[in-house]
Amino acid sequence: MSDFRESIDVDRTPDDVWTYVIDFSHLPEWQASAVSAERLDEGPVGVGSRVRITRHVGRRDIPMTMQFTEYDPPHAWGMQGIDGPVRPHVHGEIDPLDDGRRSRVTMEVDVEGHGIGKVLVPLVVKPQLRKELPHNERMLKQRLEHGGGIGTP
Repeated sequence: MSDFRESIDVDRTPDDVWTYVIDFSHLPEWQASAVSAERLDEGPVGVGSRVRITRHVGRRDIPMTMQFTEYDPPHAWGMQGIDGPVRPHVHGEIDPLDDGRRSRVTMEVDVEGHGIGKVLVPLVVKPQLRKELPHNERMLKQRLEHGGGIGTP
């Protein structure tokens, strides 16, 4: 069972949702704590690909490297933090609705702390994530349905 799990329905196809979510340059547009994101590898994205994400946690900006553990377009992705004091484990799914005209996006997040992260996770990270995950899903929906995302429907 994940620490956090949220789902939201989006009026976009699974392919549209996938294209937007997997392009990490969009992360700061729909995730409140994301300050920046950059790919660390060349070539096509897949299992093993890495992304450096900097998040604002509490009063600090914390960089972390995330690595894909699952990559199944346009249905599911998984990522795991491999460095830094806060190491999230993320699983996302995109399920088709209405014969593929709409999508249900579900995200599950677990978080583990290392070093100072053992203090940050229960005191700062989990309370922040509890508020942020539903907000992030609403922002994702808004970006995809009302522009700012991958073109308007």
